Amino acid sequence: MTEAVIKSKQPELIQGKTGKSAPRKAKSRFSSNTLWSGGLLVPVLLFFILMNVVPTIWMLGLSFYDYTLTSAKGMEFIGFDNYTRLLNDGPIQLAISRTFLFMVLAVILQTLLGALIGFLFWRADRMPGRRLALTLLFTPMVLAPLSSGLFWRLLLDPVFGLINYFISSLGFEPVNFLTNPDWAFTTVLLVDTWMWTPFMALMTLAALGSVPKAELEAAQVDNLSMWQRLIHVIIPYAKFIIVLGILLRTIDVFKTMDLVYLMTNGGPGDRTELIAVGLYRLAFQSFNLGYSSALAVLLLFIAIALTSIYLFVLNLRARKELKDQS
Repeated sequence: MTEAVIKSKQPELIQGKTGKSAPRKAKSRFSSNTLWSGGLLVPVLLFFILMNVVPTIWMLGLSFYDYTLTSAKGMEFIGFDNYTRLLNDGPIQLAISRTFLFMVLAVILQTLLGALIGFLFWRADRMPGRRLALTLLFTPMVLAPLSSGLFWRLLLDPVFGLINYFISSLGFEPVNFLTNPDWAFTTVLLVDTWMWTPFMALMTLAALGSVPKAELEAAQVDNLSMWQRLIHVIIPYAKFIIVLGILLRTIDVFKTMDLVYLMTNGGPGDRTELIAVGLYRLAFQSFNLGYSSALAVLLLFIAIALTSIYLFVLNLRARKELKDQS
């Protein structure tokens, strides 16, 4: 009886004179948790600001100056002269067009081959040794580009390279893959495709894994062909992940530098000099920081434009369906 009376009076004691039950302890606990969570984010935000925001702002400001480290004169404000100079710089324009060609060919090859390999592994889910085969397939992707470039440079060497040894054993003349103007660009493109096709295969496997099994079983019950399943069932569900992989590869290929620089050093002549290699030469060999900063800003805006185009194409069908429903 006494315990029941005490329990019945507990809400009144908590409410006090105002008659409101304000859980002060819960509120203080919530605010302390919020402060603790915010405190954990502070180091990450500081790192992001110091390593990304500040250098980007500094690069943007430096692009309006004529500043060369090896020059006796200091920084001179020249406004947009660096950008107008870029528009009239023939070698830079040629390097950008070569980079776009390299990017388009690499992304198309890697996407097609990766989609084919991923689809085959997806269909052969009960294949013996499937995990080992996938591990070996993804090996080129996890290697450092410098080690991969050195590896292929040794394989393609015209004197003691293993590939030219087999070519010579077949009765043909050795091929200078990296110094022949007719072969250098194609060779670098194929090596990049060898490295990053596993990435697109992995994205394809992830995309195919996102397709609901119920939809696939319904398509099988309806006796749809594999082509019809691909068009009407698989692609609508898998397109987002595949387009995301294409977007990531496009941005990454656009700034390819280390593989090309180690294999050919941009040669022979300028046949394989992509825009990232030209940017490296301007910034770290000629030490022209003002002009190279302007070029880096231009490349940044090109990357943003490519991302925007991909996102627009990805959401185009969704916007069309929403418009039809309204």
